[in-house]
Amino acid sequence: MSWCDIAVKKLGFPTIELFVKAGSDGESIGNCPFSQRLFMILWLKGVIFNVTTVDLKRKPADLQDLAPGTNPPFVTFNGEVKVDVNKIEEFLEEKLIPPRYPRLAPKHPEANTAGIDVFAKFSAYIKNQRKDTNDALEKTLLKSLRRLDDFLRTPLPEEIDADTSGDLPESSRSSLDGSELTLADCNLLPKLHILKVVAKKYRGFEIPAEMTGVWRYLNCAYQREEFTSTCPAEREIHFAYLDVAKQIK
Repeated sequence: MSWCDIAVKKLGFPTIELFVKAGSDGESIGNCPFSQRLFMILWLKGVIFNVTTVDLKRKPADLQDLAPGTNPPFVTFNGEVKVDVNKIEEFLEEKLIPPRYPRLAPKHPEANTAGIDVFAKFSAYIKNQRKDTNDALEKTLLKSLRRLDDFLRTPLPEEIDADTSGDLPESSRSSLDGSELTLADCNLLPKLHILKVVAKKYRGFEIPAEMTGVWRYLNCAYQREEFTSTCPAEREIHFAYLDVAKQIK
């Protein structure tokens, strides 16, 4: 009997299986920020779960029967199929609660909207093939990244000493909401990483070094197993954008 089976039968854990997009080899983790978002949430919850990669080119018949018309990611929870990433996130946060599982909702509501438009600006930039609009789209992306950087460099209330006068210190936090990863990070980090990898590969664009808040945020994520172990290989990200990233004409 596997540890997962023991946990379910003896310790009363729910039976959870996460279905994610497979990579180009049909088996490894593919490029999908929504799959990684759910993968990170389950990992951070500390729950026992199985992960199945789904090759979209050869989707098994049993999976088509399990979730007809649905592409990954989706989840089965005690045999019940759950679809729609936002609804799955809400469901997991409602079902997997303290004291056994941690709350992952941010304490600071503004963390939920930090960087909210970054991925959309990146998508418009990377899909554009018109030389006359490239500079404008790049400036719009930089403006969005700068807002995120400002947020990450601005200290949270708990980082400010009540007795301190003068200029506020720059934040040193590792995540959007403080020192711990939350649902907001599970949403933003996979997208921000894709932006960094794809923009450099296909546009020669790099997040400016002076955006120290953004770089601190990414580098801290790269030290977290919850992020690195759920992240697709860079070659998978490159492959996914091979036909999406348009050549400037």
